[in-house]
Amino acid sequence: MGPEGRVKTMARNDSIKKIHTLLLTRRDALRKALAGDLSMLKQLREQTGGDVVDAALDAAQDEISSQLAEVESRELGSIEKALERVKNGSYGKCEVCGGKINLTRLKALPYATNCIECQRAAEMGVGGAGYGQDWSRVLDSNIGDDVTLRDLEMR
Repeated sequence: MGPEGRVKTMARNDSIKKIHTLLLTRRDALRKALAGDLSMLKQLREQTGGDVVDAALDAAQDEISSQLAEVESRELGSIEKALERVKNGSYGKCEVCGGKINLTRLKALPYATNCIECQRAAEMGVGGAGYGQDWSRVLDSNIGDDVTLRDLEMR
């Protein structure tokens, strides 16, 4: 590798170190926010009394807090995965093609795991079986093996 290549590699490494610091800061902020959300929900449940309107408002607040906590916990999971990738040296490499993820993309979305080309292909559903599928969001619904789409529509 020539001098120009070493300079580019050093600049990339410096950028990844800065992103790593950003990921750690965001992770800690999310952990605090989630802890706060959980304590707030607990306090709401402990409160007794009040009229029907208060109960409805509390239920609505619980739902909003629950949805926010779900989004934040998904982001936290993505951040934890990115930090693990930094630790094992695979951060900044596309999980699909193995190429480098552009630094601009990493700065915009520090927990990106795919290069922009592979991400676009995944979003368009291009590729082989299972390509681009987010299997982390699949739920076990206890539905039997011989279920048709029509059966599901009737439920």
